[in-house]
Amino acid sequence: MEKLLIVVDYQNDFVTGSLGFPKASKIENNIYNKVKSYQDKNYDVIFTLDTHYHNHDYNDEDRKLKIKNYENDNSGWDIYGKVEQLKNNETLEFSKFTFGSIDMAKFLLGKDYDSVELVGVTTDVCVISNAILVKSALPETEIIIDALCVASNNQSMEQKAFDLMENLKMKIINR
Repeated sequence: MEKLLIVVDYQNDFVTGSLGFPKASKIENNIYNKVKSYQDKNYDVIFTLDTHYHNHDYNDEDRKLKIKNYENDNSGWDIYGKVEQLKNNETLEFSKFTFGSIDMAKFLLGKDYDSVELVGVTTDVCVISNAILVKSALPETEIIIDALCVASNNQSMEQKAFDLMENLKMKIINR
């Protein structure tokens, strides 16, 4: 059985930086244990890295958010906390310039995973965007979101995102 774990944007700026919020730091141990479990079983792990450069008017997301978030040349871009320690030569990374990673979705086309699990932040923006892209790239694959390993700064929107992902035939566990 082939499994994949995708860690969505669990970066310093989303936890303690300009886009951070308290709940994001509370899922660190859960994400760490999840990544470690996948690695111990030799399953694939992907990290998405939300990446913005000096020109903060790069795209529509940057213009509308009006938040100066990280660039790939400072510590805000790095994976948060002890989860960073689990990155190795076997983990794949995809930088992305908006909510979802088209490059990751293209990479997944034709792959033969039995399940893909997503964890990270934020549930109602980047996690759901990437989950939909994964489902589009791998329509026969079970998509799983662990509610103990995702976080949002808006609990109402997070619940709506869970409902929507369930409606799209994704499996929400630990809700």
